[in-house]
Amino acid sequence: MSGASDRAGPPRRSLPWLVRWLHTYVSMFGFVVIVFFGATGLTLNHADWFEGGAATLREASGKVDAAWLAFGDEDARVDRLAIVEHLRAAHGVHGAVSEIRIDEEECVVVFKGPGYSADALLVRETGAYELTETTKGAFALIDDLHKGRDSGPVWAWVVDIAAGLTVVCGLTGIWLLWYVKKRRWTGLLAAVLGALAPVMIWAVFVP
Repeated sequence: MSGASDRAGPPRRSLPWLVRWLHTYVSMFGFVVIVFFGATGLTLNHADWFEGGAATLREASGKVDAAWLAFGDEDARVDRLAIVEHLRAAHGVHGAVSEIRIDEEECVVVFKGPGYSADALLVRETGAYELTETTKGAFALIDDLHKGRDSGPVWAWVVDIAAGLTVVCGLTGIWLLWYVKKRRWTGLLAAVLGALAPVMIWAVFVP
């Protein structure tokens, strides 16, 4: 006859164990993005230190089929897709199309990406165009990624996930501290002081 120990199921995991597990693996999973957004917070706050140097400008010209621009017709007749794909294929333009402006004589196509922009001015009557492409440095690129500027919806999810991981790591860290009796109150005091410090600095020093 089997004993009670044979009938017992696997030991139940305690809540502290689960929180510790969550804190450990969330921290490791999000390690790179948390460090990335922490470091780029510094470069963004001191852009004048890190984003020095002139941007790289590249100019080009060309011509598209004037029928794509439908001179004299309503702007709805302009073949936006054909124009955009031609600029990408002919000049390696990248980034998302942020704006297309159309008037009676001209069409302007604007591309935006992290640390990057390109503007094409097309003459509707002839199809001739001038393209100006601006590429900034590596720090401008990562600063735009930090802000999610011109980075698209997929990168916006990365920013949101990084923010969520940071919150989870902080909250589970506080939770785990509660089980460390010897350091519980000094740790919580440090957390309170850390929360009050930026509030006091803002109240006293920020105009």
